[in-house]
Amino acid sequence: MKIKVLLVIESCNPELSSVPLVGYNFYKIISDFADVHLVTHCRNKEALYRAGHTSDITYYEQTRTEIAYYKLIAFLTTFRGRTVWPLRHLLQFPIYFFFNRFVDQEFAENVANGDYEIVHALTPIMPRYPYSIAAACRKSERETKFILGPVNGGVPYPEAFRNIGRREFSYFNWIRSVGVWLVPGYRATYKHADVILTGSSYTDSWLKKVFPSQSAKMRLMYENAANEMFYKSALQIGKEAESRSFCEGKSTNARSMFKLLFLGRLEPYKGCDMILEALAELSETDKEHLQFTIVGDGSQRKQLTDYVANNKLTALVDFKGWIPHADVPAECKDADLFCFPSVREFGGAVVMESMAAGTPCLVVNNGGIGEYVTENSGFKIEPISREHVVKQLAEKIRFLKDNPKRLFDMALAARKQAELYSWKNKGSALEKIYRQAITSSEFESIEQVRHV
Repeated sequence: MKIKVLLVIESCNPELSSVPLVGYNFYKIISDFADVHLVTHCRNKEALYRAGHTSDITYYEQTRTEIAYYKLIAFLTTFRGRTVWPLRHLLQFPIYFFFNRFVDQEFAENVANGDYEIVHALTPIMPRYPYSIAAACRKSERETKFILGPVNGGVPYPEAFRNIGRREFSYFNWIRSVGVWLVPGYRATYKHADVILTGSSYTDSWLKKVFPSQSAKMRLMYENAANEMFYKSALQIGKEAESRSFCEGKSTNARSMFKLLFLGRLEPYKGCDMILEALAELSETDKEHLQFTIVGDGSQRKQLTDYVANNKLTALVDFKGWIPHADVPAECKDADLFCFPSVREFGGAVVMESMAAGTPCLVVNNGGIGEYVTENSGFKIEPISREHVVKQLAEKIRFLKDNPKRLFDMALAARKQAELYSWKNKGSALEKIYRQAITSSEFESIEQVRHV
């Protein structure tokens, strides 16, 4: 018999990216094994309807006042074309407050009557939002279990990159600490939770310090995963390696372009500028048969295009701008190496997706992306200094370009490891957690679930 679940996902949209898409993917995989009723925001209605979801959904309809308020805070938190995210998250809380109150008012009685076995609250993913419905679970006739998360965030900037943090308005991050004590219902949410899913090792450790008495309830589960459309078969990887002379004993001069890919917003902390600096350091011989594709846009676009022009990199670099999400898998599959030296990335789904496409990854070892990549599936660069990162980027790019057999082995390892990051595996893990929660059984250790 399917588990009856009330799924609270404020941001759940198949046509967007980032958190809304993560929320939607969770909704899909949970619906495969559970009888789900979704509660979400009205802004997701049309996209969900177009995706075929027409029943068992309750929408929160926002008021005109909320719409006007959101426009106001969007204006107040935009500085020189960039968003001051810590401040916006703070000012957005009243908007979330009304959604949270709606969920409690609409479903507290049903939950208390035992209509659901599980209440699972997913978004916002940030670990600073309360859910009043958690209290109703405690009063339920059937002892409804409340599951929170995955929650993730708060990853600090490396010491050597604090200057970038300041450009990203990190001096507002003190707001997070205040929220732990001042946000109504925040601490009660964690107290009432039966399971708390944490989205990264950093967030897991941080929450255990803030809520030490709740540590036993916490389970590490990355919020991201890779969709099936990203996965490339091992056979296909082998055939492409053969066609490109990515096999031992064949001349690298005979093969086609060595293709690098960056995919993300063009902002200072994402590190695309460091990749360009690394390419500028390469010799003319190293630059032969090299191509770098940049997918994305942002405040650094002009700075990056000027750098390319001024450093004679125009022939190597292709700026594609934003592309539809449906076109992203093709870019990942076509690349030989995914370069993503973001210095502060607590999620980083693009790394999992590139690995699924059989593309080794070159990342900075800070936050979630440093947990996904192993020594067999790519390289992790320690954020010792900007100069160190640039030097290592150049060195690793040069090394893999000149060692096609190692690149091929990494591609196979990345693809194999990516099986751990599939939504199918995440669904299986969640179903097990749900059933264990319902039966009050002991949960698996963090090490057993850490890869999903």
